[in-house]
Amino acid sequence: MSTDTAHATDHDDVHDDEDHWNDEGHWTDLNYIKLALALAVITAIEVAISYMVDDLGPFFLPLLLGLMLIKFFSVVLFFMHLKFDNRLFSLMFYLGLGLAVAVYTAALFTFKFFSP
Repeated sequence: MSTDTAHATDHDDVHDDEDHWNDEGHWTDLNYIKLALALAVITAIEVAISYMVDDLGPFFLPLLLGLMLIKFFSVVLFFMHLKFDNRLFSLMFYLGLGLAVAVYTAALFTFKFFSP
């Protein structure tokens, strides 16, 4: 019986080390620090790319937008905990985001349409 509890304890420790989850089902502090460092590296890459407008040509904007999307979804899913929350919260957030993008896009088309 003591070997079973020791085995279960060892298994729980291994599970926590492998998956990096805490008791509430969220990441540990170390994982959040790693994500923050990764986001800092992506930001540094974005800043470096911003100085290479002429060198990158048509790839400049898609590169920046791709890196922006990676950072956006990383922050939303992990720092805002949408990955761990109820799906209804995610749905509400993404519907609001879609509405905001649609309104912004419509405004841009309006300005482009009325420009001389």
